[in-house]
Amino acid sequence: MSGPGIQFSNQLCIPIALSRPCFWIWGIGVATQKANLNQIPLGRDVHSLVMRNDGALYYNNEEKNRLPANSLPQEGDVVGITYDHVELNVYLNGKNMHCPASGIRGTVYPVVYVDDSAILDCQFSEFYHTPPPGFEKILFEQQIF
Repeated sequence: MSGPGIQFSNQLCIPIALSRPCFWIWGIGVATQKANLNQIPLGRDVHSLVMRNDGALYYNNEEKNRLPANSLPQEGDVVGITYDHVELNVYLNGKNMHCPASGIRGTVYPVVYVDDSAILDCQFSEFYHTPPPGFEKILFEQQIF
């Protein structure tokens, strides 16, 4: 994906390989279908919970957490997220960054956005790093009547 743009998917564990330096605008997280996809950065309202390119995790225009010092993703790094219907957790090159964020409610979908010529490579099934226990690639939701 290269910007500007936003993408919804139904993935619970998303690794992102950064293909350009991290001063460009990008974000990764979860959002409801009511999120305003025409206004970035996301995380400005109750419809999205994202980690922005500066390492801050935002929900409802409030910084909920931040990557540890000296842990900003660099070109070639793999950023992963997990979401367990309560907490969003961030991983850098397979390592848990221990900066969980929560607050979003309802049905959410993974969301990735870019702007200003940022490029993110998204991997939705064959991961670079093994997902943490209890997480796997997104399974498509099915209704059985």
